[in-house]
Amino acid sequence: MSSNQLIIFDTTLRDGEQSPGAAMTKEEKIRVARQLERLGVDVIEAGFAAASPGDFDAISSIANIIKDSTICSLARANEKDIARAGEAIRHANRGRVHTFIATSPIHMQHKLRMSEDQVVEQAVKAIGWARQYTDDVEFSAEDAARSDMDFLVRIFDAVIQAGVKTINVPDTVGYMIPEVWGARFKDLLERVPNSDKVIWSTHCHNDLGMAVANSLAAVQNGARQVECTINGLGERAGNASLEEIVMATRVRKDLFDVTTNIRSEEIVPTSRLVSTITGYVVQPNKAIVGANAFAHESGIHQDGVLKHRETYEIMRAEDVGWKTNKLTLGKLSGRAAFRARLDEIGIAIESDEHLNELFRRFKDLADRKAEIFDEDLHALASGQDTLTAKYQLKELEVTSKTGQTPRAHLLLSVDGKEAAAAENGSGPVDAVFKAIEVIAKSKATLELYQVNAITSGTDSQGEVLVRLNKDGRIVTGQGADTDIVIASAKAYLSALNWLGTEAKTNPQKDEATAI
Repeated sequence: MSSNQLIIFDTTLRDGEQSPGAAMTKEEKIRVARQLERLGVDVIEAGFAAASPGDFDAISSIANIIKDSTICSLARANEKDIARAGEAIRHANRGRVHTFIATSPIHMQHKLRMSEDQVVEQAVKAIGWARQYTDDVEFSAEDAARSDMDFLVRIFDAVIQAGVKTINVPDTVGYMIPEVWGARFKDLLERVPNSDKVIWSTHCHNDLGMAVANSLAAVQNGARQVECTINGLGERAGNASLEEIVMATRVRKDLFDVTTNIRSEEIVPTSRLVSTITGYVVQPNKAIVGANAFAHESGIHQDGVLKHRETYEIMRAEDVGWKTNKLTLGKLSGRAAFRARLDEIGIAIESDEHLNELFRRFKDLADRKAEIFDEDLHALASGQDTLTAKYQLKELEVTSKTGQTPRAHLLLSVDGKEAAAAENGSGPVDAVFKAIEVIAKSKATLELYQVNAITSGTDSQGEVLVRLNKDGRIVTGQGADTDIVIASAKAYLSALNWLGTEAKTNPQKDEATAI
């Protein structure tokens, strides 16, 4: 590999999925993995195989499907975890086992209850176990940011001798600042014997808002792999944002003598897909992928951009995928064109019946909307399980008039049997939710209600996100419709349906998988 090749290691499916309510089904993980492959991601961390049978199954399925990206599974530094990870990636075209153990004094003393000697010994054993399944083994020193430098040098030297190919230095708790993090990488590369025999990686959390800056500082000081997520998704304040890392190195070539394999025109479509599936909407002013990232309201800025784009824009919107995902589909479009576009944007068709149902809903939407966009198709695909869900919306009527209390009348199908309810509310959506609860009696707490226009125009589909918490289990429901009140009802019912199922493929938050 060229010394100026920057490996992009995406952990959206593992670390990103640990965000509350962002867990994904196997089918959703496969859709995201297909799009990450299309984006040009070098390494896809598909999950933590030992976390659950569902996560193991998802990783195995992705390993069988994805051909161009390396498929990686995380594993703690014990034989059982590593065996599960190795089995999960067994059929991958290129597979990697990523094992880790904590190295900071606070973690070794209070969590592991192990001495430095024991930690080094366990790390070396872990590399040996992992190499039984693949030659591509990565090692992470959890909480490296708060670890003693002399001990990091010692343990990295040991795992290099044991045959590791990549060493990841994570800022697990988002503690670092760029100057210090860059200096830490410089010192490690100078002090660790045979440091030139491995690829050095950085994995930064965003607790102080510096994950991207820290990652870039590491790159300037020798790191040649960056671990990141789409939209900066991740537990707590998130991870380093893939799109910001890639475009920063591309726009500032004067500072970063590196190249990536990322196809930047796929950045926005990937961002939209991850946002739709996880329920984490991208803030409008988010760099690169936010709706306002290339918008100019100031008259001075508008005038400058019209005269010469580079006066206020340092990159082209088209280069990251804006305006490239518009799809001219309408009510006259045929099944072949519809299916071809689903394939292009990573929506897998499970059967002819599945295609027929998606096509029927597409035609129904096309009757109400002049143009269909990729985002609309993602929204349709996200509701593919509605026919077998416990709660289904059959009818909804809402009255809302100035000076009068809004009231909702609805009819639901609950396990195939119809149930009706009517309730007042402070607003039409509040009335709908209260009416649903009369029937469902879930006693769940509404933690988030969020509305987002999927596309522009007054005939746009509105996308609603509802996050419910019941006894500590957090789920996110999504609903999309050109009628925002109906979309709200769909989203609430979607969340209730998730509450009634087994947890998705990965635990919401597992301290053991925190890197």
